[in-house]
Amino acid sequence: MVNIYIFSWLSWHFLEVPVFLLGVWKNYILCSANFFSTPLLLSTLFAPWRRYKWNYATSGFNIGMVFETLLSNLISRILGAVVRLALIVIGVFFQLIVLIAGFLIILLWFFLPLICLAGFLISMGLI
Repeated sequence: MVNIYIFSWLSWHFLEVPVFLLGVWKNYILCSANFFSTPLLLSTLFAPWRRYKWNYATSGFNIGMVFETLLSNLISRILGAVVRLALIVIGVFFQLIVLIAGFLIILLWFFLPLICLAGFLISMGLI
């Protein structure tokens, strides 16, 4: 009777839960990738910030207005690139944290029985 419980626990601990943890880890990876949307940020890297864009004057030619519009649009694009690059860096950093944390959690799960046994033996003064 005890053997059934031991094998049931071993199956649960080393087969069922790791599959579940891998699924949770995959969901966290996909969620963080979707949250920061790095491919979209890369494809719109030099787009104007918040779509702020100035139009050139249609009547007459005023060199001052042309340069003002050109400079304003350039600043909007540079600001957009800086903010998007910062978000890309933060997103990649967060993805690395999720990858490392998930790996460590799964690794800890496999060694948890040994850690508990060692803690028990140390607390009993047997080690």
